[in-house]
Amino acid sequence: MRSPKGNWLRFIAVITVLMLILVACGDDATVTETTSATGDTTATTDSGDGGTTATTATDSTEPMMAPEGVFSTYIVEPEHLTPSTSNESEGIAVLRALFSGLVAYDVRSSEPRNQVAESIVSDDGGTNWTITLKDGWTFHDGSPVTANSFVDAWNFTAYGPNGQQNNSFYSFVAGYDEVAPAEGDPTAETLSGLVVVDDSTFTVELSTADPQFPVRLGYGAYFPLPASFFEGDLTPEERVAAFDEAPIGNGPFMMDGVWEHNVQIATAYYPDYAGDDFPHAAGIVFQIYADEATAYNDLLAGNLDVMDSIPSEQVPNAAADFGDDYQTSSQTSFTYLGFPSYIPELTVDIRRALSMAIDRDLINGTVLNGAFFSAKSVIPPSLPGYREYVCDYWEYDPVAAKELFDAAGGWTGPMYLWFNSGAGHDAWVEAVSNMWRETLGIEEFVFEQLPFAEYLPKIDAREITGPFRLGWGMDYPSPQNFLEPLFASYNAAPVGSNNGIYESAEFDAALAAGNAAAVDGLDAALPDYQRAEDILCNDVAAAPIYFRQNHFAHSGGVSNLWVDAQGDINYTEIVVNP
Repeated sequence: MRSPKGNWLRFIAVITVLMLILVACGDDATVTETTSATGDTTATTDSGDGGTTATTATDSTEPMMAPEGVFSTYIVEPEHLTPSTSNESEGIAVLRALFSGLVAYDVRSSEPRNQVAESIVSDDGGTNWTITLKDGWTFHDGSPVTANSFVDAWNFTAYGPNGQQNNSFYSFVAGYDEVAPAEGDPTAETLSGLVVVDDSTFTVELSTADPQFPVRLGYGAYFPLPASFFEGDLTPEERVAAFDEAPIGNGPFMMDGVWEHNVQIATAYYPDYAGDDFPHAAGIVFQIYADEATAYNDLLAGNLDVMDSIPSEQVPNAAADFGDDYQTSSQTSFTYLGFPSYIPELTVDIRRALSMAIDRDLINGTVLNGAFFSAKSVIPPSLPGYREYVCDYWEYDPVAAKELFDAAGGWTGPMYLWFNSGAGHDAWVEAVSNMWRETLGIEEFVFEQLPFAEYLPKIDAREITGPFRLGWGMDYPSPQNFLEPLFASYNAAPVGSNNGIYESAEFDAALAAGNAAAVDGLDAALPDYQRAEDILCNDVAAAPIYFRQNHFAHSGGVSNLWVDAQGDINYTEIVVNP
């Protein structure tokens, strides 16, 4: 997902689960039990018939007393609150409280486990899947969560004319080319690969085998939608706009009123929530800020309870300011500079020179106070396939950068640098401009900065006039998630997250080879995924700058805060102190 906010994670458990999901064996059915951080028992089962089965969870949670107390948490103004089109961190932060998906990720280990799904099973190595839902799940309007809740939502998102930003997350489902063709009009309105069997069962046929499919399904693009979403004679834009104001989800919290733009989004716990992670708080207020420095000051003053992203300039002070209420944890997201392919002056050699002229270690060590980790790759250090060195063009080499820059003809006129305002990016972007001025001789820079909710539409509309700042956070624990959504040609914005509109047949082929090889296990896919990353580096489709680390704190009014590898808060575990 795209992130406005500015590492390391022990992924042994995740790799183990991935391998269990990826391997299909024909022996007798087996069950392996592990205990999650919340004390629930999780069973990973093999179907015993050569099939592949996702994790299944047994609910060991006793009924809870009605929770008490409301806490507030920091966000910036989201772009959308509808799962089909929300693909940035602020909207997803709210949707994680309002919705529950087929799969959830453990907040401590990131292990995937079934949530709304009872089982996710493939009998043929990952092409055809049968998804069975648990009983008892309802939306906040009291209507049941059924197979149609998922299939209808997925078809709405995938249908090209609907213009949903998460459209590309269905590109691997059979029938996608008919509902969202690269050229021409659709020849179908629904995906042929989605079939409702009954109220609690549906099947999914993929265009090619993907044993990683269950791991994807915790991402917000795959959340269900209630029948009421589809009521009325509305255009897709009107339908989404109406739903944005008061989303009806199936998660632990429900809307308490409507979205008060640029002020707050208030929620209350859902008393009929069917999950095994029932909330400990009676509600969450997502307090919207235009500037993270203001949020930090409110946290210090006790006017804000939770801040999941401490400003980098405050990291040296946070321990003294908050004591044990300040913590750090691993995260996988990274910040990068994108290069719009529709700007002809940003040739491959100019992009290479710009990237090699950036001293990432200096930026992290000084401008960012050592809060993060220098990024010289797009696959994060915590995932299989990470390499410290990918190619020369993501390394700092000012001499080679200058030679290449001059040979490519240099730069005429001002260089426009784009970034979202109020999130602490000013200082490091200015540092980049100074490096380009001193190393390459670019004399004039224009900083274009907008609030995040206004910034993203500019990117989607291809109105960016120079290098632009964005971040990407993990949607599901696989290196594929840092390659396909961001750089595959078929994921070009606005229906995908390829915001630079990068296009490379060679990259697409390497990615496809990796996806196909994953049938034999993640290790078999890594050489192709790394080859795809090599191509990105050689083309400098983007310039990675830093991998984030979570720096978070809370007021004395709450306890038990944690922020996970995806940058998500453990909403249901937070306790409001009496």
